[in-house]
Amino acid sequence: MFQTEARKILKDAPIMWRRINSIGIILDCNSTYANKLGNAKSEIIGKSIFEHVPKESWEDMNNSLKIWFETGNATDRKITFKKQDGSTFPGLLHATSLYDEKKNLLGSNTVIFDLTEMSNEKINEFEKFFREAKNKLDEIKNKEYKKLDANSKSEYDGLKKMFDMLLTTDLKELINFK
Repeated sequence: MFQTEARKILKDAPIMWRRINSIGIILDCNSTYANKLGNAKSEIIGKSIFEHVPKESWEDMNNSLKIWFETGNATDRKITFKKQDGSTFPGLLHATSLYDEKKNLLGSNTVIFDLTEMSNEKINEFEKFFREAKNKLDEIKNKEYKKLDANSKSEYDGLKKMFDMLLTTDLKELINFK
């Protein structure tokens, strides 16, 4: 899949990121997401989001999808995720909608925080990454946005919305979700 300059920000980011379509099929993910789940990226793309949660968490994932469909966002959704080896970890999901130029829903950008890793040090790493990503997106907006095609603009707008949400999230609260 073609990667815009905006999406390259996520390639080896410290956060788990995935993009899904409007019916919950994974269209892309970063290496952090794939590594955390113990899969190759090629084993993830095209699969349902439900393949990465144990059956007892399907209702939580389905509720998260419902909230996302209704509001365009899903924040602070605690869901248990399943790795390829069958082990699980508690995650906190944040999703923002991605739209085309006609405002039709394409899917979501989703970030998942592994709650077992939450520490002040990890939160500081995330906050630094979010600020740097915002700066890179601002640079793209100033230098390239007008030249982008409709799909690239849509991708940029979706990632900008996601990082704006993440920058306003009180990450210190993540420690309380453990």
